[in-house]
Amino acid sequence: MITRYITYSLIVSLLIGCSEDAVTQLDSAFTRNRPSDFTQVVYPTGNEYSEARWELGKKLFYDNSLSIDSSISCASCHKAELAFSDNVALSAGVFQRPGVQNAPSLANVAYHPYYTRAGGVATLEMQVLVPLQEHNEFDFNIVAAAERIAQDSTYTAMSWQAYNRAPDSYVITRALANFERELISNNSRFDQQYFQNNEVMNAEEIAGMELFYSEKTNCFKCHSGPNFTNYEFENNGLYAEYDDLGRKRLTGEDSDNALFKVASLRNIAVTGPYMHDGSLASLNEVIEHYSRGGRKHPNQSIEVKSLHLSSQEENELVAFLGTLTDEEFLINIKLKKE
Repeated sequence: MITRYITYSLIVSLLIGCSEDAVTQLDSAFTRNRPSDFTQVVYPTGNEYSEARWELGKKLFYDNSLSIDSSISCASCHKAELAFSDNVALSAGVFQRPGVQNAPSLANVAYHPYYTRAGGVATLEMQVLVPLQEHNEFDFNIVAAAERIAQDSTYTAMSWQAYNRAPDSYVITRALANFERELISNNSRFDQQYFQNNEVMNAEEIAGMELFYSEKTNCFKCHSGPNFTNYEFENNGLYAEYDDLGRKRLTGEDSDNALFKVASLRNIAVTGPYMHDGSLASLNEVIEHYSRGGRKHPNQSIEVKSLHLSSQEENELVAFLGTLTDEEFLINIKLKKE
C-alpha cells in the first residue's frame, strides 16, 4: 500500500523518456483534487471506523436480506473481483427487473464529494438508501429491512457491539458506509512505477501515458487527481439525444440535461462495459468514441473533440489504462465473502 502521494518534484527523475508536455500535465493533474494523504479516509462523527463496524458492514454488503425478495445483495452488482463493479451493461434487480444505469466501481468511494451519477446524494450513509428503495434494484425500505435483520441473533449481537444499539436503519446505513470507505485501491502498476520507484511499465504503456497527459487528447482535464476524476458533471457526446436525463432529473435545468459525474479510471480495464448505460463494450470502443469527437450534443463538453488518433495511438492509450488496474485490490480475500 502507498502511504502517501509524494510531491511531484520528488518523482520527476522517474519520468525520463517522457515528453516535457506529459511531465507538466501529470504534475498539474495530480495537484488538483489531491487529498493530503490518499490512504487517509475521513470518517464522519458518529461513524468512525472500528473493526466491529467494518465486519457488520461487510456482512450486510453480501446479504440478500436487504432486497424485498431476498434475491440480491449489494455484491450482486458490485463484485469484488471486478473492483466492485459489474460486467454487464445493466445489472438485474429483484424479480430480474433491468437496471437503469451501469453499476459503477466502488473503489475509492471514500474520496467522492457526492454520490450517484447525477450527484444527488451527499454522503455514503445516504447513498445506501438509493438502491435499497429503487424499484428496479432492491425495491425495499430501510425500516422493513431493519426489522428483517433484527430477527437474526447474530446481527443483533454484532449491532450492539458495533453501535451499542439494536439493528435499525441507523445501523444498516452506517455499517455499510463504514465497510465501503475501506475499499481503497492505490497499488496499480502506474502507482508502483511513479510513486514507488519500480520500473513496471513498458514503452507502449508510457507512450499511452504521454498521450493521456498531452494537449492532443486532454484526457487529464476530466480524469485528474489520484482517483483519475475531477468529479465534475459532463456530457461526453455519447448520443445526440439521451433517454436518460442525467443531472437534469435533479435540477430541472436544461443545462444539466444528459450530464453525468465523470467516472474514475482506476481499475477501468476490469469494469466494462462502459458509459452511464454500459453501451460501449470495450476500452477500444471508448477510445474510438473520443477519437471521433462524440455526436455533438448541445451540452457536450468542450474537451470532447475529434482527436484523429491513429490505431497505434489508440492501442497505446488502452495499454496505459491497463496500468491503472490494482491486482492486489482485486484479489484481496479480506474484502470478499467468506
